[in-house]
Amino acid sequence: MTSFAPHSIVLNRKLPLWYQVSQSLRASILGRSPRDPLRLPTEEQLAVHYGVSVLTMRQALKELEDEGLITRHRRRGTFIEPNARRGTPVRLLGSVDAIVAQQSGMTTELLDHSHARVPAELAEFFPDLAEVATYHRLRSDEKTGEPTNHAHNYVRPELADRIDLDDLVRWPMTKVLRDIVGADISRITDTVEARLADPETARLLNVPLLSPILHYTGITYDTAGRVLDVAVIHYRGDRFSFTVTLDAT
Repeated sequence: MTSFAPHSIVLNRKLPLWYQVSQSLRASILGRSPRDPLRLPTEEQLAVHYGVSVLTMRQALKELEDEGLITRHRRRGTFIEPNARRGTPVRLLGSVDAIVAQQSGMTTELLDHSHARVPAELAEFFPDLAEVATYHRLRSDEKTGEPTNHAHNYVRPELADRIDLDDLVRWPMTKVLRDIVGADISRITDTVEARLADPETARLLNVPLLSPILHYTGITYDTAGRVLDVAVIHYRGDRFSFTVTLDAT
């Protein structure tokens, strides 16, 4: 039986390896094509693929099993669970793959894209630019069709010229920039705050006006310290929770 082929990653030795592997594998699973096989490679094969120990791989798989994304059967193997509810928990621990995983696993509709003047509230992030490329997407639960969040991305024009819109329907912006465009991403800073739904958000997410939402801002930097992308995402407050784990070492 053919096995599902996850993406490779470069591991950051400052973060728990099991966590990085679980988030990378989670992103691969949530972003898979419907034609991809459901069976995962063995623990040993996955450990070689990611360059970690079998014990680390086992811990990463347990994380996904606890979330309900995979099921494990003695002698038969490990399988992706196609009907698992996705996208509800948001867990951040400082890795780019955690951001990719957080944004994956939903049906995405590209509402519009254009070039526009840098918004005044974002001018500090793009001091060398007069215009940025803008993308507005709506994400929905792929099982129920219920809208869960809508995202505005503001991207440097020279990067936007290399973005295929079809990729933005399938993949999160972070993955497109890093793995397809080839942007040299060094870090992402995240800010999450509680807000009340404005008219646009209430309409898109099908929630009452002024109902609670989670307002997320993600700033993506390259190794030279330039901002590549600013993501502003509004999440339904009744569908998402944010868990931030800090490494004390």
